[in-house]
Amino acid sequence: MKETPLCLTVGHLLPYSMTDFNTTDFTNPSTFILLGIPGLEAAHVWISIPFCTMYAIAILGNSTILFIVKKEPSLHGPMYYFLCMLAVTDLGLSTSMLPKMLSIFWFNSKEISFSACLTQMYFIHCFSVIQSGILVAMALDRYVAICHPLRYSTILTNPIVAKISLAVVLRGGMLALRYPILARQWPYCKTNIIPQPYCTHIAMVNLACADTRISSYYGLFVLFCVMGLDVIFITMSYIQILRVIFSLPTKDARLKTFWTCGSHLFVILAFYIPGLFISLLSRFGQNVLLHFHVLIANVYLLMPLVLNPIIYGVRTKQIRDRLFRLFTHEGA
Repeated sequence: MKETPLCLTVGHLLPYSMTDFNTTDFTNPSTFILLGIPGLEAAHVWISIPFCTMYAIAILGNSTILFIVKKEPSLHGPMYYFLCMLAVTDLGLSTSMLPKMLSIFWFNSKEISFSACLTQMYFIHCFSVIQSGILVAMALDRYVAICHPLRYSTILTNPIVAKISLAVVLRGGMLALRYPILARQWPYCKTNIIPQPYCTHIAMVNLACADTRISSYYGLFVLFCVMGLDVIFITMSYIQILRVIFSLPTKDARLKTFWTCGSHLFVILAFYIPGLFISLLSRFGQNVLLHFHVLIANVYLLMPLVLNPIIYGVRTKQIRDRLFRLFTHEGA
């Protein structure tokens, strides 16, 4: 059985063989069929429960973060502006995926038009790249705050923060734009079945009847060159941060300074570590069932969207205090 190329969903690799599914002969379909979790169709209603719960938590948590930052003047600073960007990105990514996914699980609504598939593909890749860029911006914020505290307000001014934010958004938007442009040009004559609950670039590459090597190379470029550079920049920032922390005179000062980076570190781990696990699983877990790969890939994409507002809400004292005051005031 011949294996198709690796399925690249931003941040992870998912192998599958299209020969596992029935194919039909046709040319350029107007719709595609999203299978959801292949092999677990009978359990789709039960599978939808945790996914629906994650979606609700992501919407409620990230919306709460945005509301609190807007209402609390003391939170109007670079760190919280980047946090708001992360919250908006999380809302965008979850909304790009989960409504269609839940319609598959609940109503067996598997069809998606060609244009809608390209649109979904674009936003999933776009928001994923933006999310990585925001983590870099937050690492820069922590670096300046700890390594150059006296110059923090003069380095990260509002215009500079706006330019960094614009650069992050434009980078994600421009890099992701290439995916639907390439996918629109291909002829499709193998099958219109996509063995997962959403459209991604390589999922469509595997359906094309054309030389798609440039698309595969471009996907690898985005994954390893762009996100790889993001990881390198974050690592270098924290090396400098740790050097400053370890040079502090007392243990209490070192711990207090280190924990100011705690929320950001947890968010970084929640974003990059599962992606590394998925890549290793895809490389060395060829005997793992397809539905397990798809489930893990979905959890990887959705888990950071749920964890980010929880991590910042629990670990950031200003947000926690403002939220407490909000509830106590309403209850009074």
